[in-house]
Amino acid sequence: MKAETTVKENNKGSVVVSWTGGKDGCFACHKAILEGFDVSYLLNFRDVKKSGSHEINPELLSLQSEAVGIPILQTNFISYEQDFKKVVRDLKAGGARIDGAVFGHIETHKGLVDRICSDLGIKSILPIWNCSSEQIITDLIDAGFDAIVISAKADLFDEEWLGRKIDRKFLSDLHRFNDAIDPCGEYGEFHTFILGGPMFGKKLKIVDSRKILKDGYWFLDILKCGTEEK
Repeated sequence: MKAETTVKENNKGSVVVSWTGGKDGCFACHKAILEGFDVSYLLNFRDVKKSGSHEINPELLSLQSEAVGIPILQTNFISYEQDFKKVVRDLKAGGARIDGAVFGHIETHKGLVDRICSDLGIKSILPIWNCSSEQIITDLIDAGFDAIVISAKADLFDEEWLGRKIDRKFLSDLHRFNDAIDPCGEYGEFHTFILGGPMFGKKLKIVDSRKILKDGYWFLDILKCGTEEK
């Protein structure tokens, strides 16, 4: 059996990353970088027809982009598939090299992103696809990412879970609270926001926030946020 290596393999190509500001896309980006991909852009798509439970203030995503040091393109979409293709095609037309796209999906949407990438003639890269949610969240914690709960289903959680850091105590408390809840919130139970980590040159600091109830979810509405040195 071939031994695993921690040595980064270089020259795998230039890629874009589907980015929502949460842990899955960020961790997938991190793993793609470790595998030797050069991340040229973060791509964020916001549904104009609804306010999703994991859609974050665009200004916060810009702060993440600044802290990571990778430019972000934010697009309001009507059709995710068509708008994703348009953004990538426009980048290519402008001279950008794009060999693949990275996604943080674990159990859903693989058919969709594979089709998108096939139509674009680029590689579909899913670093955490079909991985154990328990392992993903444990690896995220061990890698040093600072993730917090930014929204949670109100029929499952109370507002005290908002702002909780994703750490081993969070995992332990989650298992005791309701062991049926996926540790990654893969079925929409909760969503996260990344404040820092190994790929961040700076870390984000929440200065002011409030907790609100909206559309069956508790939300941490971040009113003021900045960056500071690690």
